[in-house]
Amino acid sequence: MPILDRDALEFISRSADQTRRVGIRLGALLQPGDVIHLIGDLGAGKTTFVQGMTRGWGSVDSATSPTFVLVNVYQRAGGQRLYHLDAYRLSGTAEAIDLDLDLYLENGPLVVEWAERVRRALPDEYLQVRFNYVDTNQRDLMFTAHGARYQKMIDDLRQLVYGVHG
Repeated sequence: MPILDRDALEFISRSADQTRRVGIRLGALLQPGDVIHLIGDLGAGKTTFVQGMTRGWGSVDSATSPTFVLVNVYQRAGGQRLYHLDAYRLSGTAEAIDLDLDLYLENGPLVVEWAERVRRALPDEYLQVRFNYVDTNQRDLMFTAHGARYQKMIDDLRQLVYGVHG
């Protein structure tokens, strides 16, 4: 288990199912106001990971890539929402600010694909997940905490995935 430091967690996924399963575990930890940055090339597994996150969070909807609608909204019992933003087609920070992201954060977690494109429009504290394509079936997922809430999230995720405490 390659733990880099307390603020980071590396997970080697050997299949789309494993990527979904670690997403399920992270999704179970999400709370309104949480911000998750997903960074990685096309085909690196971001949408597969989000499919797991929405399932673990409790959504009854199936996750799809929001590329053409910018934001997908997933609901769970009780009316809570999870927002899934794809920033790939946004021109930059100003366009992201126009989306009123603060309103999303009041109502649920926000998951942002291509977050690096709109970083300045997002809160300073977040969990970053970097996806590195290794081969057809294998991905390297690097989780990095930016803030105390996200450090706890990494500690909890480490416990759920590996059964060990940070």
